[in-house]
Amino acid sequence: MIEKNGAMTFEDSPYIQQLLTILRDKNTSSISFRRNLVSLGRYMAYELTRTFPVERFPVQTPVAKTEGLRISMDKITIIVVLRAAIPFMEGVIKVFDKAKVGVISASRGSPPDFEINVKYVRVPRIDKDTLIILDPMIATGSTLLKVIEECEKHGTPERKIIMGVLSAPEGVERIRKSYSDVEIYVAAMDKQLNNNGYIVPGLGDAGDRAFNTMFE
Repeated sequence: MIEKNGAMTFEDSPYIQQLLTILRDKNTSSISFRRNLVSLGRYMAYELTRTFPVERFPVQTPVAKTEGLRISMDKITIIVVLRAAIPFMEGVIKVFDKAKVGVISASRGSPPDFEINVKYVRVPRIDKDTLIILDPMIATGSTLLKVIEECEKHGTPERKIIMGVLSAPEGVERIRKSYSDVEIYVAAMDKQLNNNGYIVPGLGDAGDRAFNTMFE
């Protein structure tokens, strides 16, 4: 992992970067985009487990005693930001298979205001949990600020984590100004936002590409 402008990136992982390259390619089909987004979620979750505490204990193999290891990840709540995070979550939950899962539907309006409209919230109690919010694109940060605000109505987590595919420096800075304790993990951090609030070079609209609605 590499720290970059307030976020931890996986830019040192060749396999994660290979998956990201497939997602960036405009010629990648929706089916392939979804499949690789699932894979990316899974491998990023593997990397994220490095930050969790571990318990060591004796194990008896058929041959001898040895030391075993267990990752402490029993109290986790995953929040899916609809809709682009659905396939991303499919990969993440393969690793955090005991996690509770909540859903927040939040859409971003047009520039320059980028007003956030929250339409649906279904969040479990998150007191003393590790909260993992999944949103593939951390662009302006507006959506995630609203999502964190909604989550805070359901308890106080032990850790607050945002995990995404790509981020822009502007969005990360804005989130961390409001929530300095939030940990942000992304496959890579890109250069900037354009006037429409899209990450550059980015990968386009992750929801449209995942669900083949680019021309609606």
